[in-house]
Amino acid sequence: MASEGGDFLIQAATYLGAAAIAVPVFNRFKLGSILGYLAAGVAVGPFGLNLLRQEEGVYHVAELGVVLFLFVIGLELSLSRLWAMRKQIIGLGTAQMGVTGAVIAGAFAAAGVMPMDAAIIAGLSLAFSSTAFALQLMRDRGELNTSYGGRAFSILLYQDIAVIPLLAAIPFVAGAGGGEAAGWTNAARAAGVIAGLVVIGKFVLDRCFHMVAGSGSREAFAATALFVVALTSLAVAWAGLSMALGAFLAGVLLAESSYKHQIETDIEPFRGLLLGLFFISIGMRLDFNVIAENWWIVLGGAFGLVFVKAALLYGVVRSIGAGHNDSLRTAAILCQGGEFAFVVISLGGSALLFTDNQATLMAALVTVSMMLTPLMTALAARMVTAAADMDADMEAPRGDRDHVIVAGFGRMGQIISQVLTSSGVKVTAIDRNAAHIRNAERFGFKVYFGDASRLDLLITAGVLEARAIVLCMDDPKAVNQAVTALRERCPNLTILAVAHDRVHEIALRPLGPDVIVRETMESSLTIAREALSRMGHDDRTIEDYIAQFRKLDRERLLAQIDEGPEAAMHLMHQPFTAARRDD
Repeated sequence: MASEGGDFLIQAATYLGAAAIAVPVFNRFKLGSILGYLAAGVAVGPFGLNLLRQEEGVYHVAELGVVLFLFVIGLELSLSRLWAMRKQIIGLGTAQMGVTGAVIAGAFAAAGVMPMDAAIIAGLSLAFSSTAFALQLMRDRGELNTSYGGRAFSILLYQDIAVIPLLAAIPFVAGAGGGEAAGWTNAARAAGVIAGLVVIGKFVLDRCFHMVAGSGSREAFAATALFVVALTSLAVAWAGLSMALGAFLAGVLLAESSYKHQIETDIEPFRGLLLGLFFISIGMRLDFNVIAENWWIVLGGAFGLVFVKAALLYGVVRSIGAGHNDSLRTAAILCQGGEFAFVVISLGGSALLFTDNQATLMAALVTVSMMLTPLMTALAARMVTAAADMDADMEAPRGDRDHVIVAGFGRMGQIISQVLTSSGVKVTAIDRNAAHIRNAERFGFKVYFGDASRLDLLITAGVLEARAIVLCMDDPKAVNQAVTALRERCPNLTILAVAHDRVHEIALRPLGPDVIVRETMESSLTIAREALSRMGHDDRTIEDYIAQFRKLDRERLLAQIDEGPEAAMHLMHQPFTAARRDD
């Protein structure tokens, strides 16, 4: 038993060490973490240094990374977001997938590489582009908000959706020789399971998360999220469909939930690690003997894939009226094969649609195409004309990126949100109190569950694209943690913080928020102003007294920061000077 445990730790340490070395190196050269994981798998696998054995158990564990990846994609695809982008998503996405898949499938079938049914699956799998790769490149260059970035994102979004029916179709295509009655029985069972999941998701899931959130246990909340993913995936797998489809459905059902940001944040560490393990296992399966024997097919196929996809993408984007520059950039950023191709190729190989050699060559082809993407984007940048139509290619930032985050939906958060929303500002409200969220829903407010002191949750909620964040949580320590993390990660972000009391403001000021307002300060001054007014003081005198108070209070606060809480106590009792009257 001890030997088995030690062997497991050696295997785990090798996996983690390979990723820890390869991924930073590849990111340093802007090749992306996916290529880093693949390279790590190649290096430690049986066809590299042979430090790890290829075990099916490890691969099946790694498949959970794909399941969680699709769950997170489902969380991001709310119905309202899909509806707002429906024309671009459906038009561009359908054209790109249909044209590219048909051309590649036709080439495979014409060359006699594989039968038509397998060629169609292979062609569509190679039509996918890398969401992680393309979005990271555009984010690094600040191009997500350009019109070409919007079009590229729409195509990627469609591909994220299109992978689901493609994965679901693989068992049916592989078993095409089965009886028709069995096919209809399986289809009916699948439809029944999906319908049941939709009902459960609509009426049960949110209430379950509400009860778990009320317990205050982060571990229980994360466990519940993972349980929902696992149970949904198993139910869909029992119906004969892909587990990935179940995970995607679970994500979509929770996309409108108040707990979506917290779920995504808690799932992210598991998703990232297991997805990395999946790509490492793919790299381990690359048989270099087969690749070496067919190196001209791999290189020729990769260059062919990149240039064919780029040409087809350019034509599709140009056909909808986009400019030359826009079309060229979109073609270059999406010309590679994608991570979903690995998933489809792997499942197709398991279903015996592809031979081992075919799966290995296609996986290698996709890998090389990813490595060619930075070269293609650099080539496109040189080919772009001197931007005579640049103004036409640019769009104002989308509304969903021009928002304000209000963290804490208590008394002050509610009022702030009402004023901002009524002023036409999009507000993303967050609170970790499940009772506050339920109460807000009664009055038509959408509040997401989450701990706003955590930077990872704020990033999930969109703080990197926010115009400002208002921190009005009732926990001073949480506010301080949030300000510290945000100042380090987002130095130019406007941060407005509500201090619980004077002591909290003293602790908060050195952390560097742009604006600090003491929780009871303004309401107390309003009452004082009204009291003076009803005692017969005129408005000019009252405003002068209030201004003097603010000045003395600030002097005392600065003294307390330097010397301690009892500094400048005399200022608390200093009489105001009477307002001067020119009349």
